[in-house]
Amino acid sequence: MIELDETDRALLRALAEDATEGAGALGRRLGLSQPAAWRRIRRLEDAGVIAGRAIDLDREKLGFGVTVFLGIKLAAKGRHGLEDFERAISAIPEVQAVHHVLGRFDYRLIVTARDLPDFERVLRRRIMVLPSVGEVEANVLLSQERRPGPV
Repeated sequence: MIELDETDRALLRALAEDATEGAGALGRRLGLSQPAAWRRIRRLEDAGVIAGRAIDLDREKLGFGVTVFLGIKLAAKGRHGLEDFERAISAIPEVQAVHHVLGRFDYRLIVTARDLPDFERVLRRRIMVLPSVGEVEANVLLSQERRPGPV
């Protein structure tokens, strides 16, 4: 684990808000020179604290108005069953995230669809037919609040 001081934490919070902000602007915001801010960012990247930078797409504006959290309990849980399921589920483009979890379900998925009939099509024709799928529970996202990370 890397030692983080308060300036590192402030830098990470700022990047979490806007990953496109340059080292010069971040430095001015945090009372650092551009080279000092750049060196800190590079150190955090080299240490793996910053694993990458991504853009946040507005799914609704792209025509995907429904997001569903899907819990899946597998009927068979052998090593091959898990691998077959993970390989098959990862090939479905509507599946945005696959989380292997402990608890009532074996997997939690984030699935996007254009609307509820589109989600039903994905569920019936793509997900329910996969190897080892047993129990399924769907929770439709109503609203989302973005919270800053643990920094």
